[in-house]
Amino acid sequence: MAMNLRKMFDVQDMTVGTPMSNILQFSIPLLIGNLAQQLYATVDSIVVGQYVGDGALAAIGASNPVINLLLVLFIGISTGAGIMVSQYFGAKQREELSMTVGNCVTLTLFSSLVIMIMGLMVTRPLMSLLNTPQDIYEMTCTYMFIIFVGIVGSAFYNIISGILRGLGDSFTPLIFLLVACGLNVVLDLWFVAGLRWGVAGAAWATIVSQFISAILCIIRLLMMKHVVDVNKTTLRLHAVYAAQLARLGLPSGITQAIFSLAMIVVQSLTNSMGTVVIACTTVVMRVDGFAMMPNFTFGTAMTTFAGQNMGAGLIDRTRQGTRDGMKLGVICACILTACILIFGENLMRMFTSTDEVVRLGMRMMRVIAVGYIAMAVTQVLSGVMRGAGDTMTPMWISLITTVVLRVPVAYIWAFFTRTPAMPHGSSDAIFFSLLISWVMGALITLFFFKRGAWRNKAITGQPVKEDA
Repeated sequence: MAMNLRKMFDVQDMTVGTPMSNILQFSIPLLIGNLAQQLYATVDSIVVGQYVGDGALAAIGASNPVINLLLVLFIGISTGAGIMVSQYFGAKQREELSMTVGNCVTLTLFSSLVIMIMGLMVTRPLMSLLNTPQDIYEMTCTYMFIIFVGIVGSAFYNIISGILRGLGDSFTPLIFLLVACGLNVVLDLWFVAGLRWGVAGAAWATIVSQFISAILCIIRLLMMKHVVDVNKTTLRLHAVYAAQLARLGLPSGITQAIFSLAMIVVQSLTNSMGTVVIACTTVVMRVDGFAMMPNFTFGTAMTTFAGQNMGAGLIDRTRQGTRDGMKLGVICACILTACILIFGENLMRMFTSTDEVVRLGMRMMRVIAVGYIAMAVTQVLSGVMRGAGDTMTPMWISLITTVVLRVPVAYIWAFFTRTPAMPHGSSDAIFFSLLISWVMGALITLFFFKRGAWRNKAITGQPVKEDA
């Protein structure tokens, strides 16, 4: 028992053993962790929707695209760190591993301060630019101000937990996240339902919980002296490692920035359709977050698996792991999508008792349901490419599917469905455009994965070992 417990808390070398068991062992804690992560946003929405109202629910939803846009710097650092950590760990290069980790910690501190200042400065002008309805404008700005004040906690948790996962440890971040998630639920009920702080209470509950999880992750990292060195030397910024982090992480950061900008443009269209549509979209996106969990989980697992194995030069093992990851991703996506379609209405009534919001939400969920299977393909194959060091290809695919497809289709669809009752078009435009972009993204990703340029992108210099 003690041996099994120690193994769960130890790092995982994914270059040995059966690929399927490696991926499952890594993914199960990660999936539970993603569930807990989703609960952060979901509990906020449930408590706010039930105790404050649909307007407050819409306010949180309207803030998300802008918050996500300003978090792209963290995403870039986290992606670059995960790739470098997994490859250096797979190649058994301790010095390079330690320098990567130390530089990530320092960059996270600097970037979180920059994002906090930028977020506080642009919140009001951006929300005015996005046609945010006046009845939720002040609540939206209040929520965003508090989230940006506490952004350092979110930054350190997400980036350091990414480092730990790159080392093959998906269990410890899960434990810390579950602790923080439980605290978030308690604080949400206390601040919102008990003290009646409204959306401000939900925001404070979130940032306090994230600070706790960040502190726990930092302590865990400092205790891993048998694997990595974190000291004054490694914490000092070095141009070669910072540049490598930028080269690998920037495409993912740009990808998320493009996605977030597109979401802001689409959010502006959503805002023009009124508070009911905004509230409905917020609820659907919360349910959508659970449907997407297997996709993001196996995508992250494949990044670590491919990173470690490509770092060690094991191309055939990477291919086998890709096949196993694809099977797991698609099967889980199918099962969870079916469950959401069957029980979706019950889930939505956890957020709101407004029949119009629930009815419109179920229509939206039926539109995008098949897209979750397409996203399973995209996430697994993109995860392999990123883990191997090819972060540019997923960036270009995201650019095409989001900017060239999603945004124009949404606005064109809305334009041609305008009626006196819906002067800004049908809300179908928001979700049919999303479905089209997901399906096309899967097809394009599959094409570029088959071309195989990702096989020659590893940064460790290890020779590629293929079967005869």
